[in-house]
Amino acid sequence: MDFLAHTTDEMTDMEIRHMNTVKELAGECVVLLENDGTLPIQFPGKIALYGNGATHTVKGGGGSGEVNTRTEVNICEGLEAAGFDIVSKGWLDRYDEMYDSALKAYLDEVDAIAKERGIAPINVFFEKPFEAPVMPLINEEDLSEASCDTAIFVISRDSSEGRDRTPTKGDYYLTYEEDRNLDIITDNFEKVIVILNVGAVIDMSELKHRPGINSILFAGQLGSFTGNIVADCVLGKTNPSGKLVDTWARDYEDYPFANEYSSLNGDNNDEYYKEGIYVGYRYFDSFGIAPIYPFGYGKSYTTFTTDVVDIVQAGSDIKIAIKVTNTGMRYTGKQVVQVYFSAPEGDIDRPYQELAGFAKSGLIAPGESEIVIVTFSIECFSCFDEDYPASIIPEGDYIIRVGTSSRETKIEAVLTVPERVIRERYDRILEDDARYSFEDLKNPGTGRQTHKAIDDAQLASCDRRLTLNLSRVRRSIIRYRGVSETHLNERRDEHLTLGSVIGRNAGVAEFVAQFSLEELAELIVGNYVREGVDDQVFCASMHVPGAAAETTSLFEYSRRFPVLVMADGPAGLRLQPHFKATRNGDLLRGGETFGLLTNEFPEDTPADAIDYYQYCTMIPVATSLASSWNLDLIEKLGRLVGEEMEEFGVHLWLAPGMNIHRNPLCGRNFEYFSEDPLVTGLCAAADTKGVQSVDGKGVTIKHFACNNLENNRMFNNSHVSVRALRDMYLKGFEIAVKLAQPFCVMASYNLLNGIHTANNYELIQNVLRDEWDYEGLVMTDWYSSFEDVEFLGYDEKNLKYPPAFSRLCVYAGCDMQMPGCAKNAKDIVTAVNNGRLSMGDVQSAAMNVVRLAIKCL
Repeated sequence: MDFLAHTTDEMTDMEIRHMNTVKELAGECVVLLENDGTLPIQFPGKIALYGNGATHTVKGGGGSGEVNTRTEVNICEGLEAAGFDIVSKGWLDRYDEMYDSALKAYLDEVDAIAKERGIAPINVFFEKPFEAPVMPLINEEDLSEASCDTAIFVISRDSSEGRDRTPTKGDYYLTYEEDRNLDIITDNFEKVIVILNVGAVIDMSELKHRPGINSILFAGQLGSFTGNIVADCVLGKTNPSGKLVDTWARDYEDYPFANEYSSLNGDNNDEYYKEGIYVGYRYFDSFGIAPIYPFGYGKSYTTFTTDVVDIVQAGSDIKIAIKVTNTGMRYTGKQVVQVYFSAPEGDIDRPYQELAGFAKSGLIAPGESEIVIVTFSIECFSCFDEDYPASIIPEGDYIIRVGTSSRETKIEAVLTVPERVIRERYDRILEDDARYSFEDLKNPGTGRQTHKAIDDAQLASCDRRLTLNLSRVRRSIIRYRGVSETHLNERRDEHLTLGSVIGRNAGVAEFVAQFSLEELAELIVGNYVREGVDDQVFCASMHVPGAAAETTSLFEYSRRFPVLVMADGPAGLRLQPHFKATRNGDLLRGGETFGLLTNEFPEDTPADAIDYYQYCTMIPVATSLASSWNLDLIEKLGRLVGEEMEEFGVHLWLAPGMNIHRNPLCGRNFEYFSEDPLVTGLCAAADTKGVQSVDGKGVTIKHFACNNLENNRMFNNSHVSVRALRDMYLKGFEIAVKLAQPFCVMASYNLLNGIHTANNYELIQNVLRDEWDYEGLVMTDWYSSFEDVEFLGYDEKNLKYPPAFSRLCVYAGCDMQMPGCAKNAKDIVTAVNNGRLSMGDVQSAAMNVVRLAIKCL
């Protein structure tokens, strides 16, 4: 086998170029939450550094979100490289010793449990994640060593797939030791800077108003070079220009139904989305609840003014020109302009305001200005009307608000929709079983009353009023697909290959018609081990070690059908950084890496084995990317990933993740973009465009849909109203599909209104393909249709809901089952032979696999 991995561990030109790209761009992802002028520090000098993230900086989330990089620059290293003299080495060394000891004990325990239960250590890793030790308290000796006036305290939090966070100390809340050390620091240092190295919201009530804290920097998790990027922000080489993409509450219980989320109410089987569309700022603004930091918030080292210059209609779009001026005296900077609308009150319940569009300026020097254009479609005013059912734009006056956060806006225009527009009529689909019905939360009008005096005054002085011309607004007729056609082999005398299709000597249907039922079944499940136990699963790639999986190799020679390699890592590629192979290209055991676990190369490894290296770049996690509010930046970093895919022979990136931040405790929020569907959809589309700008490389947007928790994720039933589905949880996916046509979509683990998403015909066929005109492939998440639940760590007796079924995956339009097992293929063949699945459905799935292969060549 020929590998594209490098045979030297020297840093390549591509690595250096990508390292510099991340360092250059990622500073825009940092959000300045508080600052009294302490930041930036003018010159590097002595500084005291404390906190669990100082030397153990979290570069990104765990699980499939891990990226195996050559180097990781922690915050201590980044500050030292920038010229700072760290004068708290005694405390840092003491914590490092504690950390190393705890890690060794953990790895020994994982190994012992794995051997005792006869399972892979990776399974134990998911069940029992590593917990960093409690940090030591700062003592008098530490303070004597730290002879300076400035201290930095780094708060880190790690999260991972497979488990949700908890509203406890050390997770959502500060630990006792963090709280006590902050008291000691603020009592003993003149200037105190807090850096948040977290991937999601934490409690800020003990930080924002704590006396003695001068600056708070939400660094997020910025990838391999987090330390360098943070140091540049501290020194002012980069002016933080990020904005929050989530609402940070004053108290966790301010979030709607906070104590019913995930396992907090004791129910791991059913999750009720009672808040409906009232997620994030839609809830806080509509219900008149003041957050500690609002959606869209972020400071700068300079100051800006924003003045609306013009608002015009251009076809079906609204264009708003805003003059952004840097009113500061010293620092250049960027500003994000946000446009919200308030819909007219009427029969359909609407939030106080919704984001319509945004744009980020370029670097603006002090005293200089730039005209920023925010463009959005009139279709943004749409909402779901369950009476039709349809997507409609209600008639009435839409108030346009322009500002720099959801709580810092000014009414700049009133746009009148003169008549109701019915954009799309739908079939009555996606509904939940009546037994689980509940009333969605409704807008009580509290937010309107809270802001009434200011709104009335601004409306009275607003002279921009425009009646919209609706002739260019798109109206669609949805045609739902019927039964899949069965294609007969009408070219029996010829042996067709994929080259026949590419050379236009045969159509996709003609090519697929030459496959037997058994061959088709193999084509639409992943590449699995075929010797030994029937149900043995092979979930890694032989062609690119460390990649998550690959498609079957059975037709590589007979049909010239390539193996397609899929790699995890929403913040880069998760590949095996070092592997060995024989001179003949046979992959050897050892070197496998997953998070903290690495398998050693065995002693019997041949002396003449060839060493291969695959070092990848880790970019900022999705939440940090979105915090830049810069779609061009996200597209550039997407292309960076695409270039590394090309370098190592990966065809599909199993990213970006784009589920809504419904609650701050979701274990994978770091992997997703925002609480807002517009931000989510636009960021995912930019990421997709970047990757897919590299020929033959594609993304897999996920997890479709409502994968908004991790506990019991494979068997949890999300109960969601159709209104909330269409206006919140599907909207981002719709935007990404229509703007960027991702190569693949991955179904989620969970059930949606009683049906596994991978088995949900209405979700995959009716919505994704028929309504949105999706042209790509749909795959399962890993092991979704794998019925051996004990292998997955579940006790079948305790399951309320069964796994997804192979037959129903094919019927629903879920084309490929990953990572694949013998029973998946066998079940498909049996279902067709028993008349429970049509040959046409199997061929339809296979045709999408073929089309994907052509795109990836």
